[in-house]
Amino acid sequence: MKFGVVVFPGSNCDHDAFYATQTNAESQSEFLWHKDTSIPSDIDCVILPGGFSYGDYLRSGAIARFSPIMKDVINFAEKGKPVLGICNGFQILTEAGLLPGTLMRNTSLTFICKDVHLKTLNRNTIFTNKIPENTILRIPIAHGEGNYFVDDDTLKMLKDNNQIVFQYCDENGNVNAESNPNGSMLNIAGIINNKGNILGMMPHPERLSDIALGGNDGLLIFKSLIDSIL
Repeated sequence: MKFGVVVFPGSNCDHDAFYATQTNAESQSEFLWHKDTSIPSDIDCVILPGGFSYGDYLRSGAIARFSPIMKDVINFAEKGKPVLGICNGFQILTEAGLLPGTLMRNTSLTFICKDVHLKTLNRNTIFTNKIPENTILRIPIAHGEGNYFVDDDTLKMLKDNNQIVFQYCDENGNVNAESNPNGSMLNIAGIINNKGNILGMMPHPERLSDIALGGNDGLLIFKSLIDSIL
C-alpha cells in the first residue's frame, strides 16, 4: 500500500505522517506538493496532514481548500478511495465540503496541546478495524480551532448513520464535559463521510505511532487502512 502525504505551505506534521506510515506502519509513502494538479496512480490513500496551511489566514483550511491539488483530492475521494484528514486536514475537508460541519475556535479561546483519550464509536471502518473492542486510545491534540459544530439535522444524520467515529473521553471511557478539550458537540473528535472512505479527526495519530515517543496507539489507524486496502 502507498500513502500520499500532501504538503501545504505551513504544514508541520507532513514528515510525521510520512514517518508513521513508511517506517512505523512499514508501508510506502510519498510527498505530494500542493501545487501538483494530479495524484499519482499508485497512491492508495491520501493524507491531509496537520499544521497551519497558509498560516491559517481567514479560517483554518479556507485557503488550502483552493490549492491546485485539492481538485484531484476531491476526485480521488469521489471515486471511493481513502482520504485521511488530520487536524488542519480535517478543517480542509470541511472547507472543501467533503465532510459536513465546521471547526470553530476552542471554547477556551486558547491553543491546546496535550494528550487526550478517545473512545471509538465505530470500529467497522477502514480506519478503525484494527482497534480492539473497548480500547481507549491515547493520542495528542494540538489545535486552536477544534470545536466541531454542525446543525441539528446534520448531527442527527451523523448519529443515525454511525458516522461519529471518535469521541473525547477520560481514561476510563467516560464521555463528559470534563473530557471535552475544545467544546466540540457531543465530544466529537472524528467523523467519516456516509460512504466511509473519508475520515477527519482532530487528534494526531501520527504523533503517537512509535513506542520511542511514549506510545503507539495512533498506529492502529494506519494499520487499519493497510489491512483494508491490501
